[in-house]
Amino acid sequence: MVSYILHNDNFYESTAAVVAANNRGFKFGDGIFESMRYCNGKLQFAVHHADRLKAGMKALKMDGYALMDDYFLKQKVSELLKKNKFKGDVRFRLTIYRDGEGLYTPQQNKVGYVLEGMEMAQKGYELNQKGLIISVYDELTKPINKLSNFKTNNALLYVMAGLYQKQHRLDEAMILNQNGFLCESTTSNVFVVYQKQIYTPALSEGCVAGVMRTVILQLTKTHGIPLIEAQISPEILNEAEEVFVTNASSGIRWVMGYGRKRYFNEVAKLLSAKLNELV
Repeated sequence: MVSYILHNDNFYESTAAVVAANNRGFKFGDGIFESMRYCNGKLQFAVHHADRLKAGMKALKMDGYALMDDYFLKQKVSELLKKNKFKGDVRFRLTIYRDGEGLYTPQQNKVGYVLEGMEMAQKGYELNQKGLIISVYDELTKPINKLSNFKTNNALLYVMAGLYQKQHRLDEAMILNQNGFLCESTTSNVFVVYQKQIYTPALSEGCVAGVMRTVILQLTKTHGIPLIEAQISPEILNEAEEVFVTNASSGIRWVMGYGRKRYFNEVAKLLSAKLNELV
């Protein structure tokens, strides 16, 4: 069955060559993206996605960021849904790239976009039945700077962590920041339960300002569940009661093991239930 993407307001078959060789996103990683989920008949957390996208484009000095509001996201997602005749939950990726000529220095700051969609097998944010197996990736670390909190196209760190993950037959690899503290995982933000207290790396530690991370912070505040944003040593993984990871596509996923260490999942179950009540 033919599937379609949306490129600068035009539909193309998903296998079409719509990106030219001089595309700045391809040549220099000069772009930013959002991964989003459509379920229960709507694009989830569209306002959060739009806010982060606009902030990231502004940080990258891209023109037109004010237009990337939640209405734009909902409208384009709706158009692609209808074109592809998607029926279930869908994972969308919107990539924004700086368009135009130039080497490292761009000649202009206008942008183009590509919106892709992929149907998902599961319905809603179901908690994984089988816990994840993780380890720490320490061959490269993530720098802390003004772009660290955004999902830019400069993703080689995650590619290398993914290769490490695959080589060692892991489900996720924990990424450290430049100071050797927990930052995030290959695809997600990280939460640790230690002595019945939930911790997550602060944004000042260089992690992506994940949309689901924001949702979890709001959920815990709403329900009076203490959560601390902090600087976290990877050594805590040896002592923690629980570890779980979050992203906007998969929701909450609990971790079962780190080396010989095994974890529970009571807090992950509780928050997963609260999340599904919210959506």
